[in-house]
Amino acid sequence: MSEFQFTHGIEPEFEQARDEIVKSLTESKLFEKEPELKKCLPVITEPERVISFRVTWEDDKGNCRVNRGYRVQFNSAIGPYKGGLRFHPTVNLSILKFLGFEQIFKNALTGLPIGGGKGGSDFDPHDKSDNEIRRFCQAFMTELHRHIGADIDVPAGDIGVGGREVGFLYGAYNVFNKNVTLVKYCAVSGSGNVAQFAAQKLINLGAVVLSLSDSRDIAVIADLKVRKGSLEEIKDDRFTWLPGERPWKHLPKVDIALPCATQNENDADDVEALHKAGCFIIAEGSNMGSTDAAVQKMESLRVAYNESVKSGKPILPLWYAPGKASNAGGVAVSALEMAQNSQRMTWTPARVDEELNNIMTNIFNESVDNSATYTHEDLGSVVKSSSQKAESTVSALPSLVQGANITGFLKVANAMKIHVIGVIKLKQTNFNYNSNIPLI
Repeated sequence: MSEFQFTHGIEPEFEQARDEIVKSLTESKLFEKEPELKKCLPVITEPERVISFRVTWEDDKGNCRVNRGYRVQFNSAIGPYKGGLRFHPTVNLSILKFLGFEQIFKNALTGLPIGGGKGGSDFDPHDKSDNEIRRFCQAFMTELHRHIGADIDVPAGDIGVGGREVGFLYGAYNVFNKNVTLVKYCAVSGSGNVAQFAAQKLINLGAVVLSLSDSRDIAVIADLKVRKGSLEEIKDDRFTWLPGERPWKHLPKVDIALPCATQNENDADDVEALHKAGCFIIAEGSNMGSTDAAVQKMESLRVAYNESVKSGKPILPLWYAPGKASNAGGVAVSALEMAQNSQRMTWTPARVDEELNNIMTNIFNESVDNSATYTHEDLGSVVKSSSQKAESTVSALPSLVQGANITGFLKVANAMKIHVIGVIKLKQTNFNYNSNIPLI
């Protein structure tokens, strides 16, 4: 990593996400096998455009309030920028750059023609009335509408931006643009959209969701979150409210853990507690839901399992799926909706679910295969191919974090190569062109 001149100590969240990608790539054999792609790395770690703007709005008392709005348009090599909007007081440029950077590779993993971006504001909707949220969204879109569109940048929801906020934003966008095209025992953290739908899907598949109860309670929680309420408000003897706590250390038995709240919510101690409780899969629903220490702990447990397989005495495995791969389904379905809109078609829920299943299966297969191909780890003779991995009971486990990072990078870098070749050919024919893609 030392051969690349990257800043440190300025934007911690973004630097953590960037360094993870850089480490996966530089510690693999990728650049030995594909040396021309090395030149893409410093280019891909800088956003193509960062938009920062003032948002002034009026509260219910008639006071003028001011917040800061952002849109980070990180990479459009594969397609138009695609990524959510987050409204939360902790939002800053470092967090949005990390989210936008992760979005590049998450979107690339889906195989769909979408680039990566992210945006939001330090506005806090939790203590605001509906009218205040509406006025803020209208003010926010006053500037944002200049930079988005179906073929340019397609925002979506994130923390603090649910159906209500999206509706207000969409309505404001319409004002400015009239041509709008728009089982196992499982632990889940968080209670927003990602956590709710993850829990509902688990329940539909027959799993026992330890931290969100049954489907009837999911509807209660969904209604509560639309009103920007807290789970603490639920009064039910079946639930135990633990203020300030995450579920990981409070469950005696768990098979699968899905961190679905926010970044860096899962630490090394949590991983240790989950593994002791029998957890063998940790798949992130949140973006960068695990700290670097947690990732290193999960990877060390995976390596220990692989060594035990080689010795013929397998121990309890732990396989970590990073958010850019395991929660890519959200942006994938959003892109499928874009495809339906452009074709003036409506798919059945079963068709959408089938398409999503194919996308997620491909992400898994490509991550497994590229990890086995490009990493230096000796997986031994007992590792199976991606087509067999889902059904295998005893086999070495490739690193999904390295596999997903390498796969996403390969898709974006190869697309950038094609752009450059096209620009060079146009230049050779003296054709007038205008491109922001750097010559690598």
